[in-house]
Amino acid sequence: MNTNQSKYLQNWGLVLLSFFIFHLSPSYAQRIPQALEYTEIYDFLEELTTDGIIHSNAAIKPYTRDAIARMLAEAQTKDSLLNRRQRDDLQFYMQDYALELDTLPTYYSYGHRHVTQWKTNVSNLSLADPSLHILTKNKIFKMRVRPILGMDLTYNTKGLLQHRWYGIDIQMDIAKHLSIWGSIRDNSWGGLGVNGSKIHFGWTRVGDRMVGIPALNNIPGVQYKEANYGGDFSDSRGGISLYTWWGSVGIQRERIQWGDAQHCSNILSAHNPAVPMFTIQLTPCKWFQFDYFHAWLPSNVIDSTYYYVERQEEDVFQREYRPQNKFMAANMFTFMPIKYIQFSFGNSIIYAERSVQAQFFIPFAFFKSLDHLFTKGVNSENQNSQVFASISIRPTDHLRLYGSFFLDEFKFARLKPSNPEHNPISYLVGFNWSGWPVKGLSLRGEFMRAYIACYTHSIKVLEYTSNSFNMGHYMGDNAQSIFLQLAYRPTRSLRLTLDFTQDTKYRAFDYVRKNIAGTRIPDPIIAQKPFSEKIWRNNQLRFRAIYEVFNNCYAHVDFTYSNIRAYTPSSPRIEGEDRGWYADGSSMELAGDELKKYYLDKYTPAYLQGSKFTFTCGLSFGF
Repeated sequence: MNTNQSKYLQNWGLVLLSFFIFHLSPSYAQRIPQALEYTEIYDFLEELTTDGIIHSNAAIKPYTRDAIARMLAEAQTKDSLLNRRQRDDLQFYMQDYALELDTLPTYYSYGHRHVTQWKTNVSNLSLADPSLHILTKNKIFKMRVRPILGMDLTYNTKGLLQHRWYGIDIQMDIAKHLSIWGSIRDNSWGGLGVNGSKIHFGWTRVGDRMVGIPALNNIPGVQYKEANYGGDFSDSRGGISLYTWWGSVGIQRERIQWGDAQHCSNILSAHNPAVPMFTIQLTPCKWFQFDYFHAWLPSNVIDSTYYYVERQEEDVFQREYRPQNKFMAANMFTFMPIKYIQFSFGNSIIYAERSVQAQFFIPFAFFKSLDHLFTKGVNSENQNSQVFASISIRPTDHLRLYGSFFLDEFKFARLKPSNPEHNPISYLVGFNWSGWPVKGLSLRGEFMRAYIACYTHSIKVLEYTSNSFNMGHYMGDNAQSIFLQLAYRPTRSLRLTLDFTQDTKYRAFDYVRKNIAGTRIPDPIIAQKPFSEKIWRNNQLRFRAIYEVFNNCYAHVDFTYSNIRAYTPSSPRIEGEDRGWYADGSSMELAGDELKKYYLDKYTPAYLQGSKFTFTCGLSFGF
């Protein structure tokens, strides 16, 4: 056999192997993530999970659309366990995931069925809701095109805010093994509340530093393009995924949440803007799931050695400095040893080398060990690694208990009572009581604490942030959050909620290490007593009514009372404590009302400061 024949057979061998792997095994459709902003489907699945009707892995979100379709199909097989409203909701949501179930949606309104389908020789088309669906006769090509359009109006004593957005969402599935999707949402903020001040819900400006700082609230983060009328931002997401029944690989830009939580996760909260990432997901059996990603993060930290020369005149250069590189690798193993218990654990690393590092593309690695191999030998600073875990227990129908744990550093010596230092950790515990004694009624609660230096780092570029937003809980270090919610679903697609949130920020520190140039700082940061003196607090009570008129089109009304104020700590300032900063980064010594104003401006948009009643209403096609 000659060389050409050998190569020919090898190539055909690879083709045949691929055929057996992808075509002679069961497959699912459209491994496309369902955006977390579509909260209604996630809330319905949480209700079915808590009632014991389906199983879902709430520690890893977003779910893929095919996974949601399978959960809905599972619920349909247990029709006898559903009440009338749940059956109506189930039928309603299955229309949105019809393509994933190899069919076309049919539009329902006021109890009547509207047939909006066209058949050709090669494909079927459906115009259901404000979207177009295409399904070929052989079902190897599926496509969904959906317009995006919406507006929110928000009013309080500061004035009227207008938030408008529009765009388009396209999703395709090819040959039951390749998914491609993309969306663009162009957003615009304007109104009396932002004119001139350029202050928005998600950002604040502080003193003479005049830099954007993420505010302490649970609003998803964005990167604004400021304008005189307010601010704009665009949100482009999408990806490509190759999949089979046991897993998928892909490249995507989406928001992700790791860690079981209903209000805000303390591991990966999806609070920061979406980032591009390479992903792997393995689901070889019902009791195990593995997730991995490698992400490219915007650092918002200037690299003084990397710049463009924009203009050169004789010996004068105008330099445009570029941001430092920043990357993240993370994995999560999820096990369900018995039906009512689910346990997840994993680790991650933030690194800021000149280029990506091959060792962090090993999906099952313990990244801290790899980091030591490449940095300890030359006495250089380690990268920033973390470990975390999440657990969910359903001891009985209608009750689910969950919690998550995030560890940035750990030393056994810090557990001794004589050691004043504390390990920088964060923990979250929560519960969901649903469907008993009143059908459709649920009570939820969460409690979160994050210790000093949990998410920060002594090297700015290695902090647990992206676009300056903390990737863990939005409250950041040395903070506490309490969340309670009473929710009621009286009829199909209508949800009424009353929730209370108390967020507290305690003394704020940068992580200054205790040994710098051989000298010991008298009061090391992690030796400070956590949760001792509050500097900022928000007590908030909100009523929300949200109704999904038809799939992906919903109206909502919110009434919110918030009382946001700041405090002055009584203890003396220590090295690294934030009590005001000048534009050049040096510290100032603010006190009294000036310090209160500084904290209030730093953590709260001017529109929401103080005691406020705020009213919001909106309508959205898409989300």
